[in-house]
Amino acid sequence: MQLELVSFNLCPYVQRSRITLLYKNVAHRITYIDLDDRPQWFNEMSPRGKVPLLRVDADILLFESAVINEFIDEITPEPLQLADPLLRAMNRAWVEFGAWLLESQYRMVSMAKTEQECLEQRNQLYSGLQGLEAQLGEGPFFNGERFSLTDSAYAPLFTQIDAANAIKPLVDYSDLPKISRWREALLALSAVRESVIADFDSVYRDSLTASSTYYAEYARRKA
Repeated sequence: MQLELVSFNLCPYVQRSRITLLYKNVAHRITYIDLDDRPQWFNEMSPRGKVPLLRVDADILLFESAVINEFIDEITPEPLQLADPLLRAMNRAWVEFGAWLLESQYRMVSMAKTEQECLEQRNQLYSGLQGLEAQLGEGPFFNGERFSLTDSAYAPLFTQIDAANAIKPLVDYSDLPKISRWREALLALSAVRESVIADFDSVYRDSLTASSTYYAEYARRKA
């Protein structure tokens, strides 16, 4: 089976699937596209015009990171999904919650035009993180000792927050001890470190400099 992951180089949803592929040592190739100049073949392939896409044997297409991750997990040994149906469903729900947190983080950094708008999104993100903190156990991962698809779904959130914090710190983990430990455990994994491009932080910063958002001015100062 040949797998090709179609990606945008900063997309956290692509990173979710890239982590799963790397963690499970699945052979694949990755193709990066420019979302501002999308190739025609991509427009014809993607139902929503978004990444990630997973092309299977060139002629079968999967989209949506959660679906792609479950497919990868199901075709490989040592499942990352939990066996218990209720616990598995609860994990899926928290994966969706993670997508909502990613949207809050994106709006905070890439859409907010003023400091007030930025802080409103930051407060929404932080409120969500507090709710997530209450769900975590002793770790090091979401379900305890065992890495799961929920972990691969949240690692990109921490990657994005760290990149934004390097430009202008807004998210403080000091009163989120469980999330802080979880974040450290995830970012220490080679599958997470290798799931982004080598110059991710600088490309992330540069992507903001031409915009008119609140964060853009701080990004330009760091450039």
